[in-house]
Amino acid sequence: MTDNSTGSPGAAPGGQIPVSPDNPCPFLRGLVANGYVGGHDVPLTKIAETIDRASGEHGAGAMKVWMETYGVASIANGNPLKSMISGAVLDQLRGGPLDKLGAGSRILNVDAQVQEDEITRLASFGQDCKDPSGGTERGLTAKEIDTYMAANLKRAGDAARWYYPILMKGEWPVLLKIMGKGEGDARYLSVAEVKTLFVERRFPDRIVARLPKP
Repeated sequence: MTDNSTGSPGAAPGGQIPVSPDNPCPFLRGLVANGYVGGHDVPLTKIAETIDRASGEHGAGAMKVWMETYGVASIANGNPLKSMISGAVLDQLRGGPLDKLGAGSRILNVDAQVQEDEITRLASFGQDCKDPSGGTERGLTAKEIDTYMAANLKRAGDAARWYYPILMKGEWPVLLKIMGKGEGDARYLSVAEVKTLFVERRFPDRIVARLPKP
């Protein structure tokens, strides 16, 4: 049987900082691996500010991203008061309130190995999109991401909980908002960039340019 997985738990490609397998969020894994935030207790304000910067939003939009990120981070470990005092423990997220226990993309398994067949499955929900920089590439628009998330819930069957769709709104749609290309209904999430984020824990250059120096 073929494993169809990439990478090893906590391995640090390109001299990056190792990331715990118990941090299942690809964007947070990228932030930790590249030194933008620590891997253990991270102040909620630090997480909110960093993701706010990455989003490129300004004014009211930036404030909304900041507040939403702060709110999600505060419940990630299941103890909001403790998180507000001492920060979110990013290497103890798996099994917490935000872990959908197999009802999500399944791109990262429980050992934080990337499942290549799940990336192929993700791409199957997309289409060839017009890259603003020229050419076309495989990507998912907001509508296609909604279809993908609904399919993930259906695949989970009875294991899915009523609140999982609410959690999902803070994942792939947010990643589209931060890393998407294009504008309006044509904005899409590049499958190639998603794969790079999962496998290499690297952000596109345009995102790196928005972030403070690690």
